[in-house]
Amino acid sequence: MHPFRKLTVWRKAHELTLLVYRASISFERRHLGLASQARRAAHAIPANIAEGSGPVTNPQFAQHLQIAIASARELDYFLQLAFDLGELPASDYAKLEARTTEVVRMLVALRKTVVARVRSKT
Repeated sequence: MHPFRKLTVWRKAHELTLLVYRASISFERRHLGLASQARRAAHAIPANIAEGSGPVTNPQFAQHLQIAIASARELDYFLQLAFDLGELPASDYAKLEARTTEVVRMLVALRKTVVARVRSKT
């Protein structure tokens, strides 16, 4: 079991989710679907880390981390779309995009570590 609240990547993903929720308030009336999808992708990242950190095996945790990575990449697209539609100011987009990239890098590194543990046991 991995205590998810102690994972730096979970904390950063949670902070990113809060930022996405706040940023999407400004365009949810004009683009409700986009705001909803961005929020869904954002909260799926820390949610999958938390779910995968429960009483599961390392291969299951690695799979949840892979899903979190996919959600982060999906979020990256929704942020790009919101920016291209003129719904996110350049400064907000840059901040959110940088945070998303940081979370992806951390997730990839953690997943590599978990996968290496699985391989070393076989």
